[in-house]
Amino acid sequence: MKRKERYGKILEWFQKNVAFAESELRYKNPYELLVAVILSAQCTDVRVNIVTPDFFKKYPNSKLLAKANGEDVFELIRSISYPNSKTKHLIAMAQMLENDFGGIVPDNVDDLQKLPGVGIKTANVVASIVYSKPVIAVDTHVFRVAHRTGLVDESEKTPEKVGKELEKNIPEKLRAISHHWLILHGRYVCTARSPHCFDCGINIYCRYFENK
Repeated sequence: MKRKERYGKILEWFQKNVAFAESELRYKNPYELLVAVILSAQCTDVRVNIVTPDFFKKYPNSKLLAKANGEDVFELIRSISYPNSKTKHLIAMAQMLENDFGGIVPDNVDDLQKLPGVGIKTANVVASIVYSKPVIAVDTHVFRVAHRTGLVDESEKTPEKVGKELEKNIPEKLRAISHHWLILHGRYVCTARSPHCFDCGINIYCRYFENK
């Protein structure tokens, strides 16, 4: 199957069968999403959602977080992976947000990446969800699904290259939701270990399944 056809069939299946898909992180505004995505690095959304209610109760905005004591922040997120570095990133992020951006989460990927703790994946997630930018964030799930299905070549070894390839082949209007389609598919169907290939709706278009 040629790649263009594979993209078309897979996107068509998702459109028909998963019309609604969104982030499983719980947030109420751009600031909360930014914090949640920073916390979610190498950590499950389930764990992040357990931690953030108390965090946002104490630090409901970047102004308060910018003045936070590191020990207090650490205590709130200590069950999250890498709490020491994330504590430093969160406080520094809030300080830059206040000092350089007037407390407003930037609406573009370049400015978002200037914030401590914010790499290309986090920037793309926030830009896509909050500001509907036509970008695709590549986490481990997207990376795995894109390779297994054959949406990208195995030679594309970095998240940045995978993201560019996906954006090149997925129409702008579908990029935001495609990000969620691929994440959720990787999280619940195309799992890292023992993928549920025979229960997968796109297995007939999947390169991995073809070679099983």
